[in-house]
Amino acid sequence: MLVKVFAAALQGINAILVTIEVNALRGIKFFLVGLPDNAVKESHERINSAFQYNGLRFPSKQIIVNMAPADIRKEGSAYDLPIAIGILAADGNVSTDRLDKYLIMGELGLDGNLMPIKGVLPIAIKTKELGYEGLIIPRENAAEASVVDGIRVLGADNIIQVIRFLNGEEEIAPYEIDFERDFYAKQSTFPFDFSEVRGQESVKRAFEVAAAGGHNLLMIGPPGSGKSMMAKRLPSILPPMTINESLETTKIHSVSGQLAGGAALITQRPFRSPHHTISSVALVGGGGNPKPGEISLAHNGVLFLDELPEFNRTVLEVMRQPLEDRKISIARANYKVEYPAGVMFVASMNPCPCGYYNHPTKACVCTPAQVQRYLNKISGPLLDRIDLQIEIVPVPFDKISDAREGEPSAAIRERVIAARKVQEERFKEEEGIYCNAQMTPKMIARYAILDEQSLAMLKTAMTKFNLSARAYDRILKVARTIADLDASENIQSHHIAEAIGYRNLDRENWGN
Repeated sequence: MLVKVFAAALQGINAILVTIEVNALRGIKFFLVGLPDNAVKESHERINSAFQYNGLRFPSKQIIVNMAPADIRKEGSAYDLPIAIGILAADGNVSTDRLDKYLIMGELGLDGNLMPIKGVLPIAIKTKELGYEGLIIPRENAAEASVVDGIRVLGADNIIQVIRFLNGEEEIAPYEIDFERDFYAKQSTFPFDFSEVRGQESVKRAFEVAAAGGHNLLMIGPPGSGKSMMAKRLPSILPPMTINESLETTKIHSVSGQLAGGAALITQRPFRSPHHTISSVALVGGGGNPKPGEISLAHNGVLFLDELPEFNRTVLEVMRQPLEDRKISIARANYKVEYPAGVMFVASMNPCPCGYYNHPTKACVCTPAQVQRYLNKISGPLLDRIDLQIEIVPVPFDKISDAREGEPSAAIRERVIAARKVQEERFKEEEGIYCNAQMTPKMIARYAILDEQSLAMLKTAMTKFNLSARAYDRILKVARTIADLDASENIQSHHIAEAIGYRNLDRENWGN
């Protein structure tokens, strides 16, 4: 008897339909075809054990399982359940009446219990797109799939429960959750707050400007000056995620298997801080079994690289295109995938090998050549993609010992949200542009117009500080954001002056 069970395979962060055809013929062999990987091939042993443990009989027939389309590689153990159901249905032990109404996915334990799988959210979205009635998955994944309206999400504990449902002997209650209530309730709770930061008012201002315009930011300062501390607090002042942003981010984490068990949606902007020993593949994604990298896991959030010069130069250079295009295209001989990479890039570094160049109290022991060689580890093209470069000095004792709390993140966040709303209105006709950091040269000429005084100030600064040509557009973008924070329609001279102050490394004599 030939039966068909419907499942899904992941390609990038999207899912495609997989039809599992099972035919039971005379004979005793088992064939599994359709480009399965080793984990799929091993399903035979897991299924056999699950059958025996639950008193089911593996058919004494020749079983042929085909996973169509056969030219797309099937990976992972999530096909255990649909293959097992197909085998039982082909042998006449499971009714086929409901098989064409549901997508079925799940990993089997040796005792027949269902184990959680990866990529459930994109599978649920595909289920709705294809018009299926529902999705049968492990109970632990039900919350994640339930955010998709219009389908029945059936979370099962074991294979026996699924068999009884398909045979009409037992119903499985659809999983329901008010995810919107949870989504909005969790958007204002953060583990870190800017009120805990003592002093560093100018740096906090730079963070506010960066958050308001979506600008990339680089901090340069000695050890212990608070670079990492402030970077961890950046998500607390970024605008809340929209539902669409949350769904897109959750899909990426779901596919990579990094979504917390039982979680429905990622409600806060991600903050990823990989170690400097990370490889290029781990950062941008790919590999033998392609997965999203750290830059995609930080999509719609923050990618923080601490001690930037310690990262392998090759690793840093592969970030240049994703930071510009806000996506990553990975092409190999047998596959091509695309991952989103719309991140706010934040980095920190010491000013020199010993860390104390320009320190107010400690002497630097590095030679000018050593300082320059250290700074040259960061290439010009990468610096070209960083809008704000700020120098940090240690907080003096009277500031550290001050018992008064600083301005809370909530107050800063309100100003950031107001500035972003101005930008949303400004770019509503511009496809794919959401903040000032994304402006093209043509948009800069349209939206960042300078009066004569501001233009003269910018010209003087570029001449006096020997600013590079690449700094020109960055200064205008940042000045536009500062003006938005001031609710000013036009860029004024003090906006330009502040933006110029955020271009430390572009000064020709810095580090000499």
